[in-house]
Amino acid sequence: MSRFLPDRFTMMLVATVIIASFMPVSGQAAEYFGIATKCAIALLFFLHGARLSRDVVIAGILHWRLHLIILFVTFGLFPLIGVGLGYIPQSILPAPLYMGVLFLCVLPSTVQSSIAFTSMAGGNVPAAICSASASNIFGMFLTPLLVGLLFTVGGHGGGFSLDAFGQIFLQLLAPFIVGQILQPWIGDWIRARKKLLAPVDRSSILMVVYLAFSEAVIEGIWHQFTLRDIGVVIGIDMALLAVVLCITMFGSRLLGFNKEDEITITFCGSKKSLASGVPMAGAIFAGQSIGAIVLPLMLFHQIQLMACAVIAQRYASKAKTIETQKTAEIALAPEQTKTALQ
Repeated sequence: MSRFLPDRFTMMLVATVIIASFMPVSGQAAEYFGIATKCAIALLFFLHGARLSRDVVIAGILHWRLHLIILFVTFGLFPLIGVGLGYIPQSILPAPLYMGVLFLCVLPSTVQSSIAFTSMAGGNVPAAICSASASNIFGMFLTPLLVGLLFTVGGHGGGFSLDAFGQIFLQLLAPFIVGQILQPWIGDWIRARKKLLAPVDRSSILMVVYLAFSEAVIEGIWHQFTLRDIGVVIGIDMALLAVVLCITMFGSRLLGFNKEDEITITFCGSKKSLASGVPMAGAIFAGQSIGAIVLPLMLFHQIQLMACAVIAQRYASKAKTIETQKTAEIALAPEQTKTALQ
């Protein structure tokens, strides 16, 4: 039953939203907290850049066909489904929450959980590392461009602007590039201290969530949406994940990929990054309330973790069964040979 329970980080996210609901930061304190949050996000992406080994990137590029499929699903299939969801009446899915769902659809894949689930299921881990990392790098350019295209065409506002791209460059891309430049000298040191530096990832996201929901609470987010609205978003998130998981799993088989690559495509193609999405929302929608925009992403985060944990365990269980059968056949082979000779 533990795989169906929220993980510790999700519980921290819920606690952060509750604290923001009762004790939102405002005024000058919010300005100082916002500056601290931007510094934390810059440090987060600096560490992402410093962790990513260039050898992994070079090795992964050789498997270009797999990477193209994952990028197409992440930045092609997901946005198309998101546009289709726009036909749901606003009486069922309010416009601010639909903006959050659409924003979720244009985000890059996760890094840590994609690699972890691929490894657990027995997939192609080097390819997963390269694809997930490439998704986040391309996402710094493609996500704001897709927001500008889809939000403007759909008449939802909040589209792409040069100022938004400048914010993303300063807060996300520039620190990442600096980390990559310094990676040959500090990369091994940072990777060796993964547990020590892990709190930077989570604390920076929690800071953005607290700031976002503080602003949203002050503007009355909990008076705008009902429990039914939240339930609708959860249902849409579940359906969205189920559709993409089926397409990536069975589509990779039809395209002739082996089992290891199928696992990689399934887990890397179906994920959406909370770590990249929350900071990007703050940069792209600067000056706007992003509480409703990040809410579908926060819910999707937990849903994808629970669903992929079950799928990864099933992949691993099947692989173990096949390995046991092969071992048994090898063990029986000498006995069968001996019987035949007699």
